Amino acid sequence: MLSTIDDTTLNKVALALGDQDAVILIDHLKGVEEITDDEIANKTAIRLNSVRKILYKLYDHSLVSLRRTRDPKTGWFIFHWKLQPDQLEGFILSQKRRVLEKLNVRLEYEKNHDFYHCGNPECKRIPFEEAVELVFHCSACGNPLTHFANEVMIEKLSEKVNILRRELGE
Repeated sequence: MLSTIDDTTLNKVALALGDQDAVILIDHLKGVEEITDDEIANKTAIRLNSVRKILYKLYDHSLVSLRRTRDPKTGWFIFHWKLQPDQLEGFILSQKRRVLEKLNVRLEYEKNHDFYHCGNPECKRIPFEEAVELVFHCSACGNPLTHFANEVMIEKLSEKVNILRRELGE
């Protein structure tokens, strides 16, 4: 169906934006030129409110388009929905850029802070400034805090940042 993006990727995006109902909804959109939210609800047995919620979420990301007409008998608007698979690649790229930004922020935070930890897996790492205020004792369990080496985390974050940069052509 899609040139550069396959159906599996489309289903993964639908699942990420909604749930299994979103995947079912996308499958119905793939098979038609245009369809109303009411028709989707009737064919899928998904509640109409859920169908609309999913469609608007997809619309917010430009993955579907809509055409609005007015019912001549009732005067109510009818929304005709259409899948826009050509927008999927742009959506994926924008999501990757967003993730890259967050990873860069986290990487800089890890690089610029020393952390201390009590050794208890249920307690969180504490930056140096906070550890000093706590006189190097864990606020949760009271155990003494020792330096926490975060080089492995920095290395993993750097790897992920480099992979995303390559994928984005940066």
